[in-house]
Amino acid sequence: MVEEGSTLLRRMEISVAEAEKRTGKNTVNMQEIFTVYLIETRPIDAITEGHNPAPDSLWRRYSEFEILRNYLLVTYPFIVVPPLPEKRAEFVWHKLSADNMDPDFVERRRVGLENFLLRVASHSVLSNDKILYHFLTEADSRIKALSATFRLYLWNNIFFYLALTSCYTFNNSRFILQRVADRLYGVYKVHGNYGRVFSEWSALEKEMGDGLQSAGHHMDAYAASVDDMLEEEEHYADQLKEYLFYAEALRAVCRKHELTQYELETASSDLISKKQQREELATGMVRTFSFKGMTNKLFGQETPEQREAKLSLLEEQIVQGEETVTEKTVECEEYVKGAWVDMQRFKEQKDRDLREALIGYAVMQISMCKKGIQVWTNAKECFHKM
Repeated sequence: MVEEGSTLLRRMEISVAEAEKRTGKNTVNMQEIFTVYLIETRPIDAITEGHNPAPDSLWRRYSEFEILRNYLLVTYPFIVVPPLPEKRAEFVWHKLSADNMDPDFVERRRVGLENFLLRVASHSVLSNDKILYHFLTEADSRIKALSATFRLYLWNNIFFYLALTSCYTFNNSRFILQRVADRLYGVYKVHGNYGRVFSEWSALEKEMGDGLQSAGHHMDAYAASVDDMLEEEEHYADQLKEYLFYAEALRAVCRKHELTQYELETASSDLISKKQQREELATGMVRTFSFKGMTNKLFGQETPEQREAKLSLLEEQIVQGEETVTEKTVECEEYVKGAWVDMQRFKEQKDRDLREALIGYAVMQISMCKKGIQVWTNAKECFHKM
């Protein structure tokens, strides 16, 4: 396995090497087409010692990755668990297919699954989990056996909460990026129209024909480069979408904290109520209106023996309540402490990743603008030669 305090990624090389379509029967005995992903692992010690052993490999379906992530969410509620890539093509750009079996989409999902495993295997806590190690190295049904257990757990603990600010931020960023891509797509297609117009015009002009045709070629080349631009845009969109999906993990951490806090407050309220009942029994004075106070006035006070029995029971319940409050307080404090540490880790990771992505995106935009300036400079020279 892995030494305490280290991460699995320091001891094991992990990759999702390829994807493959397969046909099989589902749970209702019907034929279905699905995709499996080849996970390859290799000990780093063997590589550093000069050997180059063949990697261990096994195939996993996307649903098995979902089961692993659900397990991590339940087992480590204070950790911001990395998200999986989208299962279906929900955000489709101009040249991308919405078909979930489309090779480009499957390849992007393969890259996303590999990124998920690398992030989990580099986490100081998650990487020490035995089920994760088992997921990477042993191909049997133990992972699938977890499915029903953790799906039931998750469904039994669903609450409706306000979305985190991060969710809105990443979602807005994705839409802004898509609007920019739409605008650039329109600009490139306008240049395609220029190229067609110049080419048709050149057939009508003798003296200016060569210049117009050359300018048209420059415009056509610039318009054709939109495909490469959209592929690069999609790369940055995937990075933003990963953090959009992180929002659900952040909500899960907050839900668990609110549930823990609610249990603590409920136990504290119950303890206060029990202590008040003990005081009322001991003094014989009822502070607030109650059905019990009315029955005592109508039918007389309880006997000393009955009161002593109730006092004894209340004392036991108060002792138990104090223990429960202490346990819940410690649990809540430890959860907040652990969650705060992981939130800080996540914030550093998010700031680093988004900074790199946005710098790369800005560099790409500058490069495209320079290309556009060069195209029009070349077209201007063509016009001057007419």
